[in-house]
Amino acid sequence: MKKIELLAPAGNFEALAAAVESGADAVYLGGSKFNARAYADNFNGESLIKAVSYAHIRGVKVFVTVNILLSDRELAEALDYASFLYHIGVDAIIVQDIALLKLAANAFPDLPVHCSTQMTVHNSEGARYYADLGAKRIVLARELSLEEVRKVADNTGIDLEVFIHGALCVSYSGQCLMSSLIGGRSGNR
Repeated sequence: MKKIELLAPAGNFEALAAAVESGADAVYLGGSKFNARAYADNFNGESLIKAVSYAHIRGVKVFVTVNILLSDRELAEALDYASFLYHIGVDAIIVQDIALLKLAANAFPDLPVHCSTQMTVHNSEGARYYADLGAKRIVLARELSLEEVRKVADNTGIDLEVFIHGALCVSYSGQCLMSSLIGGRSGNR
Protein backbone atom coordinates (compact mmCIF):
# COMPACT_ATOMS: atom_id res chain seq x y z
CA MET A 1 0.00 0.00 0.00
CA LYS A 2 1.25 3.44 -0.88
CA LYS A 3 1.79 6.09 1.79
CA ILE A 4 -1.28 8.16 2.47
CA GLU A 5 -0.78 11.79 1.51
CA LEU A 6 -2.32 14.50 3.67
CA LEU A 7 -3.52 17.17 1.25
CA ALA A 8 -4.89 20.36 2.81
CA PRO A 9 -6.73 23.31 1.28
CA ALA A 10 -5.04 26.69 1.34
CA GLY A 11 -7.34 29.62 0.57
CA ASN A 12 -4.69 32.24 1.27
CA PHE A 13 -1.04 32.46 2.27
CA GLU A 14 -1.76 32.26 6.00
CA ALA A 15 -3.73 29.03 5.49
CA LEU A 16 -0.94 27.66 3.31
CA ALA A 17 1.65 28.38 5.99
CA ALA A 18 -0.56 26.81 8.66
CA ALA A 19 -1.05 23.65 6.58
CA VAL A 20 2.66 23.38 5.77
CA GLU A 21 3.74 23.98 9.38
CA SER A 22 1.12 21.51 10.64
CA GLY A 23 2.50 18.62 8.62
CA ALA A 24 0.58 18.56 5.32
CA ASP A 25 2.33 16.61 2.58
CA ALA A 26 0.69 18.79 -0.06
CA VAL A 27 -1.65 21.75 -0.38
CA TYR A 28 -4.18 22.66 -3.01
CA LEU A 29 -5.05 26.23 -3.79
CA GLY A 30 -6.71 28.39 -6.36
CA GLY A 31 -5.15 31.04 -8.46
CA SER A 32 -6.82 34.15 -9.75
CA LYS A 33 -7.86 32.44 -13.01
CA PHE A 34 -10.16 29.54 -13.89
CA ASN A 35 -10.82 28.63 -10.28
CA ALA A 36 -14.20 27.44 -8.99
CA ARG A 37 -13.78 29.58 -5.89
CA ALA A 38 -13.59 32.86 -7.79
CA TYR A 39 -14.96 34.91 -4.88
CA ALA A 40 -12.56 33.51 -2.29
CA ASP A 41 -9.12 34.83 -1.42
CA ASN A 42 -6.96 33.41 -4.15
CA PHE A 43 -3.35 33.59 -5.22
CA ASN A 44 -2.28 35.95 -8.00
CA GLY A 45 0.82 35.28 -10.12
CA GLU A 46 3.28 36.78 -7.66
CA SER A 47 1.77 35.12 -4.59
CA LEU A 48 1.61 31.77 -6.43
CA ILE A 49 5.35 31.96 -7.04
CA LYS A 50 5.89 32.78 -3.36
CA ALA A 51 3.56 29.94 -2.26
CA VAL A 52 5.34 27.35 -4.42
CA SER A 53 8.72 28.47 -3.13
CA TYR A 54 7.58 28.48 0.51
CA ALA A 55 6.07 25.00 0.24
CA HIS A 56 8.87 23.42 -1.77
CA ILE A 57 11.59 24.67 0.59
CA ARG A 58 9.71 22.74 3.29
CA GLY A 59 9.19 19.62 1.18
CA VAL A 60 5.49 20.18 0.55
CA LYS A 61 3.82 19.81 -2.86
CA VAL A 62 1.52 22.44 -4.37
CA PHE A 63 -1.49 21.55 -6.52
CA VAL A 64 -3.34 24.40 -8.23
CA THR A 65 -7.01 24.21 -9.17
CA VAL A 66 -7.92 25.09 -12.72
CA ASN A 67 -11.30 23.55 -12.08
CA ILE A 68 -14.07 25.23 -13.99
CA LEU A 69 -15.82 24.27 -17.18
CA LEU A 70 -14.29 26.23 -20.04
CA SER A 71 -15.80 27.72 -23.16
CA ASP A 72 -14.07 27.66 -26.55
CA ARG A 73 -12.93 31.25 -26.10
CA GLU A 74 -11.30 30.43 -22.72
CA LEU A 75 -9.43 27.27 -23.64
CA ALA A 76 -6.29 28.87 -25.11
CA GLU A 77 -5.97 31.23 -22.13
CA ALA A 78 -6.45 28.33 -19.71
CA LEU A 79 -3.67 26.41 -21.45
CA ASP A 80 -1.44 29.51 -21.24
CA TYR A 81 -2.23 29.63 -17.51
CA ALA A 82 -1.30 25.95 -17.20
CA SER A 83 2.00 26.83 -18.92
CA PHE A 84 2.62 29.55 -16.33
CA LEU A 85 1.89 27.06 -13.52
CA TYR A 86 4.19 24.51 -15.11
CA HIS A 87 7.02 27.02 -15.39
CA ILE A 88 6.76 28.15 -11.76
CA GLY A 89 7.05 24.54 -10.65
CA VAL A 90 3.64 23.54 -9.32
CA ASP A 91 3.44 19.83 -8.67
CA ALA A 92 0.07 19.28 -10.37
CA ILE A 93 -3.00 21.01 -11.68
CA ILE A 94 -6.49 19.91 -10.75
CA VAL A 95 -8.97 20.24 -13.63
CA GLN A 96 -12.66 19.77 -14.31
CA ASP A 97 -12.76 20.43 -18.05
CA ILE A 98 -12.07 17.33 -20.13
CA ALA A 99 -10.56 19.33 -23.01
CA LEU A 100 -8.09 21.05 -20.68
CA LEU A 101 -7.18 17.65 -19.21
CA LYS A 102 -6.19 16.33 -22.63
CA LEU A 103 -4.53 19.54 -23.85
CA ALA A 104 -2.47 20.08 -20.67
CA ALA A 105 -1.43 16.42 -20.44
CA ASN A 106 -0.20 16.56 -24.06
CA ALA A 107 1.48 19.97 -23.78
CA PHE A 108 3.20 19.34 -20.44
CA PRO A 109 3.71 15.58 -20.07
CA ASP A 110 5.74 15.96 -16.87
CA LEU A 111 3.10 18.16 -15.17
CA PRO A 112 0.66 15.81 -13.46
CA VAL A 113 -2.97 16.59 -14.21
CA HIS A 114 -5.48 15.52 -11.57
CA CYS A 115 -9.20 15.05 -12.27
CA SER A 116 -11.24 17.13 -9.84
CA THR A 117 -14.03 15.59 -7.80
CA GLN A 118 -16.18 17.83 -10.00
CA MET A 119 -15.61 15.35 -12.84
CA THR A 120 -17.92 12.98 -10.93
CA VAL A 121 -15.86 9.79 -11.26
CA HIS A 122 -17.79 6.97 -9.57
CA ASN A 123 -16.29 3.83 -11.03
CA SER A 124 -13.27 2.04 -12.44
CA GLU A 125 -14.22 2.61 -16.08
CA GLY A 126 -14.44 6.37 -15.54
CA ALA A 127 -11.08 6.39 -13.75
CA ARG A 128 -9.44 4.43 -16.57
CA TYR A 129 -11.03 6.68 -19.21
CA TYR A 130 -9.52 9.83 -17.71
CA ALA A 131 -6.19 8.10 -17.09
CA ASP A 132 -6.11 7.23 -20.79
CA LEU A 133 -6.55 10.95 -21.55
CA GLY A 134 -3.54 11.76 -19.37
CA ALA A 135 -4.81 12.10 -15.81
CA LYS A 136 -2.28 11.02 -13.19
CA ARG A 137 -4.72 11.14 -10.27
CA ILE A 138 -8.48 10.88 -9.92
CA VAL A 139 -10.24 12.72 -7.11
CA LEU A 140 -13.19 10.40 -6.67
CA ALA A 141 -16.76 11.56 -6.16
CA ARG A 142 -17.39 12.34 -2.49
CA GLU A 143 -20.43 10.12 -2.15
CA LEU A 144 -18.59 6.84 -2.75
CA SER A 145 -18.45 4.37 0.10
CA LEU A 146 -15.14 3.03 1.36
CA GLU A 147 -15.93 -0.27 -0.34
CA GLU A 148 -16.53 1.49 -3.67
CA VAL A 149 -13.27 3.42 -3.32
CA ARG A 150 -11.45 0.18 -2.60
CA LYS A 151 -12.98 -1.44 -5.68
CA VAL A 152 -11.77 1.40 -7.96
CA ALA A 153 -8.32 1.18 -6.38
CA ASP A 154 -8.16 -2.59 -6.80
CA ASN A 155 -9.43 -2.52 -10.38
CA THR A 156 -7.30 0.31 -11.75
CA GLY A 157 -4.03 0.90 -9.91
CA ILE A 158 -4.56 4.61 -10.63
CA ASP A 159 -3.53 7.18 -8.03
CA LEU A 160 -6.73 8.10 -6.17
CA GLU A 161 -7.74 10.88 -3.85
CA VAL A 162 -10.79 11.10 -1.62
CA PHE A 163 -12.22 13.99 0.35
CA ILE A 164 -12.70 13.47 4.07
CA HIS A 165 -14.74 16.65 4.40
CA GLY A 166 -17.79 17.89 2.58
CA ALA A 167 -19.11 20.86 0.72
CA LEU A 168 -22.42 22.21 -0.50
CA CYS A 169 -22.76 19.82 -3.43
CA VAL A 170 -26.07 18.00 -3.47
CA SER A 171 -26.71 14.64 -5.09
CA TYR A 172 -23.40 14.05 -6.87
CA SER A 173 -19.96 15.56 -6.57
CA GLY A 174 -19.36 18.15 -9.22
CA GLN A 175 -23.01 18.76 -9.92
CA CYS A 176 -23.18 21.86 -7.77
CA LEU A 177 -26.91 22.49 -7.75
CA MET A 178 -27.15 23.77 -4.18
CA SER A 179 -24.53 26.50 -4.59
CA SER A 180 -26.33 27.63 -7.73
CA LEU A 181 -29.71 27.79 -5.99
CA ILE A 182 -28.49 29.44 -2.79
CA GLY A 183 -25.93 31.88 -4.16
CA GLY A 184 -26.96 32.30 -7.75
CA ARG A 185 -23.67 30.94 -9.04
CA SER A 186 -22.55 27.43 -9.77
CA GLY A 187 -19.45 25.86 -8.27
CA ASN A 188 -18.67 24.70 -11.80
CA ARG A 189 -17.97 28.27 -12.90
